[in-house]
Amino acid sequence: MSAATIDLATARAAGVPAEIAVFSYYRNAEQHGANLLFRLLKHLDDPDAQIALSQHLADETRHAWLWTERIVRAGAKPLVVCDGYQVRMPRDGLDLLALTVVVEQRALRRYQHHLRRPNLDPDTEDVLKNVTKDEAWHIDWIRKLGRATAEERGEAKRFDDAIARYRAVDREVVEHLEAAEQELSGGATVD
Repeated sequence: MSAATIDLATARAAGVPAEIAVFSYYRNAEQHGANLLFRLLKHLDDPDAQIALSQHLADETRHAWLWTERIVRAGAKPLVVCDGYQVRMPRDGLDLLALTVVVEQRALRRYQHHLRRPNLDPDTEDVLKNVTKDEAWHIDWIRKLGRATAEERGEAKRFDDAIARYRAVDREVVEHLEAAEQELSGGATVD
């Protein structure tokens, strides 16, 4: 592992400040979200979906940039997170849509939770508010498109089943990440 690459479970031992590790994790999640959306572009022919996907993709990359800037303002450099949120990507468009819903919902919950953290510095609060304001729109349009796509394919139940499947995986990933964050922060809740 290079000096700029970190696993959240070992970040504390490496002397990485908890906030830099968490901000790097957020940055990583936004970058992977952009990758997920980029993959969706190949699966959706509808011009309106292409427009919404393009805006959503722009938002995700902007969010990653906001976290990058926040890390730099904290006097650090972004870390490459080894155990990031989205490691394996599905190949089917409907599954990509379902995974996107789950990922966006989790991001919204994490950011809202972090906003309630006591003694939140104004700079981090500003980034969190900026990023959070886009998430509800992202969830809504992707969920509607996923359901419509599933119905068009005659697989109405498949989209909701895929969301349930990805939520189960998400719970496991989140448990691991929250345990790593607690270890990183010496037992305190990071978000």
